[in-house]
Amino acid sequence: ALGGNYRGELHGDARVLWQHEGARYQASVQLDVGLLLSMNLTSQGRITPQGLAPAVYEEQVRQRRRSLRLEDEDIRLNSGERVPRPAGVQDAASQFVELSHQLATGRVRAEPGARIQLWLARPGGVDEWAYDVVGEETLQLPQLGAVRAIHLKPRPLAKAGDAAQPGKGIVAEIWFAPTLQYLPVRILLTQGEGTFVDLLVKTIEQK
Repeated sequence: ALGGNYRGELHGDARVLWQHEGARYQASVQLDVGLLLSMNLTSQGRITPQGLAPAVYEEQVRQRRRSLRLEDEDIRLNSGERVPRPAGVQDAASQFVELSHQLATGRVRAEPGARIQLWLARPGGVDEWAYDVVGEETLQLPQLGAVRAIHLKPRPLAKAGDAAQPGKGIVAEIWFAPTLQYLPVRILLTQGEGTFVDLLVKTIEQK
């Protein structure tokens, strides 16, 4: 279920998809609010013992399409510039799955004050973020009712490129539900002042 604000109130639906076959995966976040706003974030890459290793990331916000390629040693940004690839780097779509995995496997304590440090590659640059564990909250979901969830809130650390500057990239606050395999049940996407999309899980389908 989608709510938010972009030149007025937003209402609509969205899908968060996770697919894998062998050691390959694809993750995407798809939002469609008709002519007013559409957004599609897609990540493809490999599943490794250390976590997800993205190879290609694409995002389309309204009619603007941007991408990056994550190679073994470096990352080619949308501009064509190459920057070094940090260890464990994720992108704006793969981060949801990687953070879920780190919580589910106990690599990160789901306690207030704990944090996950993660390099995040976006079309404009690569920057390091801390995802602080705010604590547990009870969310009222449209069809699943009251669900306890762990709230992670990001903040930028190291900077490398325009994506590290607040307001120039899509920032995601995420709530993960321990009773639902640590899947994200709320995602709050913001891009600059006054523009945000708030996603609440309605249904979870597994195939």
